[in-house]
Amino acid sequence: MLTTSFEVHCGKRLRVSRTGSGPPLICLHGYPDNLQIWSRLAPLLSAFHEVIAFDWPGMGESELWPGGATPEHMAGRLLTLLDDWGLPRASILGMDMGGQPALTFAAKYPQRTSCLVVMNSLVIPDEETSWEIRLLRKFGWNRFLLRHFPRIVFLRALRTFLPSGFRLDRELRADLWNAFRRPEVRGFVSKMCAGYQGRLQELPKFYTRIEAPVLILWAEQDGHFPPAHAARLHQQLRGSRLCIVSGARHWMVLYKAEELAKIIGDFSSRYA
Repeated sequence: MLTTSFEVHCGKRLRVSRTGSGPPLICLHGYPDNLQIWSRLAPLLSAFHEVIAFDWPGMGESELWPGGATPEHMAGRLLTLLDDWGLPRASILGMDMGGQPALTFAAKYPQRTSCLVVMNSLVIPDEETSWEIRLLRKFGWNRFLLRHFPRIVFLRALRTFLPSGFRLDRELRADLWNAFRRPEVRGFVSKMCAGYQGRLQELPKFYTRIEAPVLILWAEQDGHFPPAHAARLHQQLRGSRLCIVSGARHWMVLYKAEELAKIIGDFSSRYA
């Protein structure tokens, strides 16, 4: 588990983890996870970077900030944090619902982005996804499921994000669940799902504005966002690098950490 502390930003409490030293690398999580999803990868990446992970405001153990929940709003929150931390530039690593704000941030703030790594995210509006994602993209359904059946959503994520036979450490599972079970967290996640879906058609317009080097790092067996997303994103991001991780599923950061750390470290250390 990552060692964490609480900071105050915009008058609200934010849970943060810092590991290692060197050029900063900021890790952006999705849901139903929080910063502890990086617990195996961050220590390995600390050989190359100061790795900073945080719970998005409104998720994990971080307090909610005012405002919307589109990828642009989330990218704006990341900018605020970089300013508060006194970081003129950083490398950005985004996974799942951290991928869209990572791409948006790189497009809107090129002078603040050293390089970008995107993993296993909904980045192509018309590309096929799993039936679970199609259902959760409908605001009424995601609000209903997240409000009334959080354990089912959480257990389904574990079943489909991880390979058969892999079990989360008890402490990590408890940290993820104890955050996700809170109604205010699920309420924000529902709002974020609606905000992302509402802006998804506009997201590709940002891709042509990205100047930073980009690594598209994708799980070969991600059943929610198949590698076709990665291939099409690679086509739209000039000069990007595409890497498909053999045999990996959505939460590959938890059981392929050594392989991913080498790929990410070799890439990001060139540009940090």
